[in-house]
Amino acid sequence: MTEHLMETYARLPVAFVRGEGAWLWDEQGRRYLDALAGIGVCALGHAHPRVTEALCRQAATLVHTSNLYRIPLQEELAARLCRLTGMERAFFCNSGAEANEAAIKLARRLGNTRGVEQPAVVVAQGAFHGRTLATLTATGNRRVQAGFEPLVPGFVRVPYNDLEALEAVARNRQDVVAVLLEPVQGEGGVVVPDEDYLPGVRALCDRQGWLLMLDEVQTGMGRTGSWLACQRQGVLPDVVTLAKALGNGFPIGACLARGAAAEVLGPGSHASTFGGNPLACAAALAVLEVMEAEALAEHAARLGGRLLAGLQEALLGRPGVLAVRGCGLMLGIELDRPCGELVMRALERGVLLNVTAERVLRLLPPLILTEEEAARLQEAVRELVEEALAAGEGRA
Repeated sequence: MTEHLMETYARLPVAFVRGEGAWLWDEQGRRYLDALAGIGVCALGHAHPRVTEALCRQAATLVHTSNLYRIPLQEELAARLCRLTGMERAFFCNSGAEANEAAIKLARRLGNTRGVEQPAVVVAQGAFHGRTLATLTATGNRRVQAGFEPLVPGFVRVPYNDLEALEAVARNRQDVVAVLLEPVQGEGGVVVPDEDYLPGVRALCDRQGWLLMLDEVQTGMGRTGSWLACQRQGVLPDVVTLAKALGNGFPIGACLARGAAAEVLGPGSHASTFGGNPLACAAALAVLEVMEAEALAEHAARLGGRLLAGLQEALLGRPGVLAVRGCGLMLGIELDRPCGELVMRALERGVLLNVTAERVLRLLPPLILTEEEAARLQEAVRELVEEALAAGEGRA
């Protein structure tokens, strides 16, 4: 029945019909441990009762009015997010790409108000910021850009985790107005930068008068063990974007800003028909309530640390394993060869995970993962990697 769908996805041969917590069931009733959480979206797991209740209650009351009118739930959500992140204002949309698009527009608008006729934004190699034309251009992956030229001008690309490269841009470019980075590169292979990288970027942006804009679409909302990944280094950005786990599966994104960046967009300068409607905000507020009440960011830090240590002990030092890295419940195992076949092998064993950057096995389990489920996941991953390496399959 897929003949009427555009072939934009290479879908796996399974369809899920029910979920509960960290588990999914397919059409035949087989159970799977979900270590991908809808690509980092279902942080509270599947069918969380508090989110379900909030959605049902709001759907029976009021779904949508548009942003032509006040939306009290949107105002409440903005206030709570600003309190948790240190930001001052919020713009709501429907996805991470839209949130990043808003950030890019915001930076350009601010540059124009400062007399920069062609404002430029610095982005990183290996980054992923979305698939709209602007965010696709900001993304540091030529393979996903190919065929969509002409790309959008106004971006300067530098190596990730390289402060000297940014210093060189500062010395040679007068048109830069902002830096857009992921605190941990997700699609790029769960790349964790040096501890001094983000603080160094923050200091450089302060010296240059640039905005520091952090894409926390995948890393935010407790995924890395704190509300924002940048909070681990005590870094406060000027702009931060969220989506994915914010609605636990209900589409919502947010572009948050402070200082001059929070004031630059006025009426008519940007908009979203569906952004921040009552139903989406009800879902997001329920997510925040559960995360705070159950201290899920702290749980992700503790459990993720133990899972990372266990995987490192089991796999590091084995021929073919280059790295086991991550923070919180965002983990990657890098091999010395393409390992895409492990996704199907894991599916056959009742485990959902994925491979990114061709060689990195990525784990993004729900933040409600239990100790028992984490142990089961660790053992499954160990077996999969060891079997693949022993077979010598896919060696580059």
